[in-house]
Amino acid sequence: MMIKLNLNGKPVTADVAEDSLLIDFLRDHGCYSVKRGCETSNCGLCTVFLDGKPVLSCSLLTVRTDGKSVQTLEGLQEEAAEFGAFIARQGAEQCGFCNPGMIMNAIAMFRENPDPTDEEIMEYLAGNLCRCSGYEGQLRGIRAFLDYKKSKGETSVCNM
Repeated sequence: MMIKLNLNGKPVTADVAEDSLLIDFLRDHGCYSVKRGCETSNCGLCTVFLDGKPVLSCSLLTVRTDGKSVQTLEGLQEEAAEFGAFIARQGAEQCGFCNPGMIMNAIAMFRENPDPTDEEIMEYLAGNLCRCSGYEGQLRGIRAFLDYKKSKGETSVCNM
């Protein structure tokens, strides 16, 4: 089936099998931040934005993206770079495998709730599996990032 979508700001036209998963399509198109972790839609490693909302690409058929916009971490480098440094400073990226999904979900949270409580942060992180840390480093990194943005007087944490 022929589909057209916007991938990280660029138009893409492709012939895809009706049963192909978005994760495979994205990796075939050089989006290696999108990873397989659990094969059961439970780890968050394959998180991407579909029309601005986080979705799990391992459980979405590629044909469902026809006419839509898909963003991966590759398309959000500027938005993610500053925040990612705060995660690294907290030692929360020990192996780094979960970082792309974690950062995608953090960006979604920043867009939806620019001033979350610690409990709300943990709710956003709940769908992300990290085998190295106890999520405390990620929580500290997010909190430090939000505090930094507040100290600079920025009301919006991320660019839209």
